[in-house]
Amino acid sequence: MFIILGATGHVGSAVAETLLKNGHEVTAVTRHENNAQLLRAKGATVAVADLYDMEAMREVFRKGKRLFLLNPPAAPDTDTDQVEKETVRLLLGAIEGSGLQMIVAQSTYGAQPGDELGDLNTLYAMEDGLRGQAIPATILRAAYYFSNWDGMLDAARGGTLPTMFPAELTLPMVAPADLGEVAAGLLTAPIDETGVVHVEGPSRYSARDVADAFSRALKRSVELVVTPRAQWEDAFRKLGFSTEAARSYARMTGITVDGAYDMPEEPRRGTTELQRYIDALAGNE
Repeated sequence: MFIILGATGHVGSAVAETLLKNGHEVTAVTRHENNAQLLRAKGATVAVADLYDMEAMREVFRKGKRLFLLNPPAAPDTDTDQVEKETVRLLLGAIEGSGLQMIVAQSTYGAQPGDELGDLNTLYAMEDGLRGQAIPATILRAAYYFSNWDGMLDAARGGTLPTMFPAELTLPMVAPADLGEVAAGLLTAPIDETGVVHVEGPSRYSARDVADAFSRALKRSVELVVTPRAQWEDAFRKLGFSTEAARSYARMTGITVDGAYDMPEEPRRGTTELQRYIDALAGNE
């Protein structure tokens, strides 16, 4: 039995669906049962559990042998750094005594120690915690999700694409479905095949490439609007981020823009091109 956290999100649902398609038994973990009805219809078992109830989570983990671990992002109007550190602590605690045989954990490019670095430091803390326990664990470091652009669809329909990335800066990006396929493969691999696996799409893309993809998908001109670095924190606050979260995410954005992390020489590569993803987002497929 495979236990999937974040099973109703972009990546977790792709992991669960890939495993189900290949005939495996899957338990989808969710806080609200109605959120997982689609996965239930596809053959998954649904386990309702609250991440903040460590013992309840441990009982769910005891029902399976292999776990897809994902630390959920905190609500942006909270102190995200502190909230996510706490959920990492709770998840690592729930793993203890669970009897799991193997873990595949979702992390990110650029994961690194520190404080107030958006997801980078909290996911690094998760990685570090997994390295310090006995269950074999594979770390899946994912490139920037294509789905991070989903919320820009309405703006693009109106003719603009806001971004904090310099127009021509190329970044590793990846489709959640491709991540799901790789994660499912890692979950079914021999237990001794562990380590850090980086995953990105077939090409690297810039914000300009994304604007052009929206232009083609929507059949209209889409202008790229780049927010100056000095305005990043204010821009995050206007999006509803707390003061602490705005500062943290602005620092994470700076690390990404400055390339202040190691790029993998040989990442796993998905097959989904940016244009195909944007076309589907716009309803063209």
